[in-house]
Amino acid sequence: MPADLAVIGLGPYGLPLAQAAVLAGVPTLGYRTGPETDPLTPSELRRMLSGGFRTAAGPAELGRVRTAVICAPTAPGADGGLDLTQVEAAARTLAAHMRPHITVVLESPVRPGTTEDFLRPILEHGSGLRAGRDFHLAYSPSRADPGNRDFTPANTPKVIGGLTPACTESAAAFYSRLTDKVVRARGLREAETVQLLEANFRHVNIALVNEMAVLCHDLGVDVWDVIRCAETKPFGFQAFRPGPGVGGHSVPQDLTGHAPRSLRMVELARQVNDQMPRYVVQRAAALLNEHGKSARGARVLLLGVTYKPDLADQQATPAQEIATRLMSLGASVSYHDPHIPSWNVLGRPVPRADSLYEAAADADLTILLQQHRTYDLQGLSVKAQLMLDTRGAAPAGAAHRL
Repeated sequence: MPADLAVIGLGPYGLPLAQAAVLAGVPTLGYRTGPETDPLTPSELRRMLSGGFRTAAGPAELGRVRTAVICAPTAPGADGGLDLTQVEAAARTLAAHMRPHITVVLESPVRPGTTEDFLRPILEHGSGLRAGRDFHLAYSPSRADPGNRDFTPANTPKVIGGLTPACTESAAAFYSRLTDKVVRARGLREAETVQLLEANFRHVNIALVNEMAVLCHDLGVDVWDVIRCAETKPFGFQAFRPGPGVGGHSVPQDLTGHAPRSLRMVELARQVNDQMPRYVVQRAAALLNEHGKSARGARVLLLGVTYKPDLADQQATPAQEIATRLMSLGASVSYHDPHIPSWNVLGRPVPRADSLYEAAADADLTILLQQHRTYDLQGLSVKAQLMLDTRGAAPAGAAHRL
């Protein structure tokens, strides 16, 4: 059966889109751009295959679809911007096989202007077609939130911005098959800037509560109780929670060197959030000292080393830096994570605790880094000699909180 949709890039942006399309009954072709960071489980793959999903045998198959969505990852580059290497490779591959009337959408996180100034010339040069005349070109920010059971692609509004009004309508017609609501932006740059605002909103607000956590600890105030009370305000406040750092695939962008002015608050937020792993290690060392122990030679157990609860994704997880800093202090580090069977830090394997409660009882300090659903924090706090809870998840008084 011919595919209606090609998803180019099956990582954290492309895979949720492909799953949503299959669920909506859209025959979907997946095209890999590199090593996948979010692989399918066997059961997920079976469901998708039975629903009409298949992976491309070669790039020539991209020329037989009506819609192609580029979802290649864009990691931070050396210049502080985003690395567009995989987006460029995906675009060149697609351009070589494009046919007239195809709709091409970019979903990868990019800075404003990328779709028109970077992607469009590659597609036009490689295909001999003209955007807005021979094919439709649009941008739609990815709003995938893996593991979120409340908000799925079907009930999450989708923002669309096209090169021309006709491009916007063509992309909107496709996405209306997947979601209950399509929101039309004025154009490409507006849609790209939506992604910028949404990503930076997260990082700036996490930085605020991270700074509040440090301040509240110095004041002897329970920051988690402060947030609990503040979120009862029905207007003008949205609750964010502090933590040991910020992970995930969405990175803050201050646009330094790529815009008339930079976003100073975003750069400050990045600095605050980047300091949190160091602060966690400082708190850990201080707790050990308060209990008559030194960090050097201390047995430290890390609970949860993924960036998000109940998922195996380790993208930008703060656990890496925390483990590295603890090791540099001479601590003996082990870990437990039900989703990560093996874990390396500095190129060396970290011992995995097979028996969680025995490991917590044996460790001089247990640090909760990620609140996986399987963790019984009440029981663990009883077993642990000393526990630092960076998520405010343990019962009050059961552990030392961030």
